[in-house]
Amino acid sequence: MNFHKNKFSGMKNVFFTLILLGSFLSAQQKELSISDAVMGYYNGLYPLGVENLNWVQNSNRYYYTDDDKLIIVDADKENPNNKEITLAEFQKRFPKLNRIPSMKNFDEENFTIQSGEFLSVINLNNGQSQTINLSQNYENVDFSPKSKAVAFTVDNGLYIKKFDNQTLVVKENKDKNIISGQAIHRSEYGIHKGTFWSPEGNYLAFYEKDETQVTDYPLVDIDTTPARLKNIKYPMAGQGSEKAKVGIYDLKNKKLIYLDINTEDEHYLTNLGWSPDEKHILLAEINRATTRFDFNLYDAKSGKKIRTIFSEENERWVEPEHTSFFIPSRKNEFLFISQRDGFNNIYHYNINGKLIQQLTKVKWVIKDILGFNGNEVIFEGTGEDGRENHIYKVNLKSKKITNLTPETGTHQAVLNDNGTYLIDSYSSYDVAGITQIVNVKTGARKVINQAENPLKEYKLGEIDPVEILAADGKTKLYANLIKPANFDENKKYPVLVYVYGGPHAQLVTNSFLGGTDMWFSAFATQEDYLVFTLDNRGSAYRGFEFESVIHRQLGENEIQDQMKGVEYLKSLKYVDSSRMAIYGWSFGGFMASSLMLKKPGVFTTGVAGGPVTDWSLYEVMYGERYMDTPQENPEGYQNSNLTNHITNLKGKLMLITGSIDNVVVPQHSLRMMQEAVTKNIPIDFFEYPMHEHNVYGYDRIHLIEKIASYITTNNQ
Repeated sequence: MNFHKNKFSGMKNVFFTLILLGSFLSAQQKELSISDAVMGYYNGLYPLGVENLNWVQNSNRYYYTDDDKLIIVDADKENPNNKEITLAEFQKRFPKLNRIPSMKNFDEENFTIQSGEFLSVINLNNGQSQTINLSQNYENVDFSPKSKAVAFTVDNGLYIKKFDNQTLVVKENKDKNIISGQAIHRSEYGIHKGTFWSPEGNYLAFYEKDETQVTDYPLVDIDTTPARLKNIKYPMAGQGSEKAKVGIYDLKNKKLIYLDINTEDEHYLTNLGWSPDEKHILLAEINRATTRFDFNLYDAKSGKKIRTIFSEENERWVEPEHTSFFIPSRKNEFLFISQRDGFNNIYHYNINGKLIQQLTKVKWVIKDILGFNGNEVIFEGTGEDGRENHIYKVNLKSKKITNLTPETGTHQAVLNDNGTYLIDSYSSYDVAGITQIVNVKTGARKVINQAENPLKEYKLGEIDPVEILAADGKTKLYANLIKPANFDENKKYPVLVYVYGGPHAQLVTNSFLGGTDMWFSAFATQEDYLVFTLDNRGSAYRGFEFESVIHRQLGENEIQDQMKGVEYLKSLKYVDSSRMAIYGWSFGGFMASSLMLKKPGVFTTGVAGGPVTDWSLYEVMYGERYMDTPQENPEGYQNSNLTNHITNLKGKLMLITGSIDNVVVPQHSLRMMQEAVTKNIPIDFFEYPMHEHNVYGYDRIHLIEKIASYITTNNQ
């Protein structure tokens, strides 16, 4: 009797197990199309974070939006009494709002919301607001809560508006070659914008550039009838460059001065910052050869140079990317990030030029300083594993470094103004996404959001992290290998190698999907492919020697390292080495083309998007840093000019460009096509009308499906 009961129970368990297994398998069988993967951010296929999450200024309170509510939380309290503001309350003041708006400059009393039509400062307590009317033609809008004023550009001029909506003209340029208030030097050397409010909002510093000596480059706008010429300024390597200035506008006296700098030699002005007392401007000035920079101190009233605080030189290149970080309790002392010892480290100076100490001496890359907590400096960096990112604190006296985010993965954090708490969001190969509040003093953490993996029900393969040695036989390189679903190690799989390989980029990270684009995972399963990505020497976040090995010979060491990746792939019994394809964009397009032409026969098929084919056609600020000028390095330019190698082509190669690409101009692809025609070499080409350096929006589906189709059709 017991036997029969146990037998029945066992059959029942098997029955229910089969049902559950069937449900599980059904859930796992959802197909992820390439088009859905391309639009993954819009389709909810990436892990969901916390919307509008940020700190209330000068407090330990943070805020976020949840559905139709703005919620404010006290991080200090275990069970905080949350404050809530509903959408309906917002709509009383702004009837057109249909959702909780994104907010900036949120303090205990006010916050700022901005649209294309207005910028409003709203009082949190009484709901009253002050509004500055904006226009759709305003660009580079930069609001100062201290001065309650907006700086903005229209065309090449710079202006300011306050709440009385009267417009102040900072600089109006009749000469179209003079441009004020915009980013200069093509946004290199840490430049992201062109206006800089002083700490108390009494002054506006700004970049200005004179492009008179820069040649016009013709692009064509086909959206008019007939098409019209659209010239841009594009400084090509070895040719005339822009001349930069720094202006300072005094809001009270409505007076404009310029720093006393002569840039007839076309040197660069970067890393602009204010001293806390608004008396000084600190500025890095880099020679055009990018072998030296001086970090200079200027008087903000007169514009006169006071002194050079320090200088750095390197025969390959220098590239300062951060301004000074003044220590709150020491008004004349600041921190500066420099890679003078081979890795980005933090140096402690005073404005008189005294090096007080080298604060950190790590053998990995420090990326940025987030702020201060008393005698502790909060900063972010890779840590020992270059694929990761962590948040650390270092004591100004003891120099002790503590990792505030010890969980494996890639952490991105926002420090509150008091330096007491972090909002830390991270992911890894195994973690879709976690957001937590971290106590800087104790290290205690409280998870406020744990994202589900939105791909868990899809039929996808694994992403395996890989480590191999570079061509020098000693340097560790990181890679990802994406496998298809239902991977069978006894089968032979074709391979797509995705490559970038250039400066200031990293493809392989310990983060969700390993840092790879989602469409590669969809492609691997849909087409039964392996997808491989390797960060060769020359890529970012591994230190100066790793990155600068490319100097004067772009494409050489990078190709050698990528071939080590090919060797690794060939060592795998499940790789069909006769069916390997390669794809890359921008520098990756240069690399894909280079590997097709300099290592003919390794890959059957290549796709090069937005490719540099001749570095003499690329811009001054990037090209000359890594290659010197064509006049100084003719051999390097000659060897990296891919039109000189077109007759080596074996297999199929397609070049893709945007018709109005203003980064890698269409001339690169057209020159290659011209040479292929002259030499009777079959090559394919596709141009995306009215797209710039990449193809975004809904048109990106067309691009990725074209790339995928080209690879699967020809990689036979």
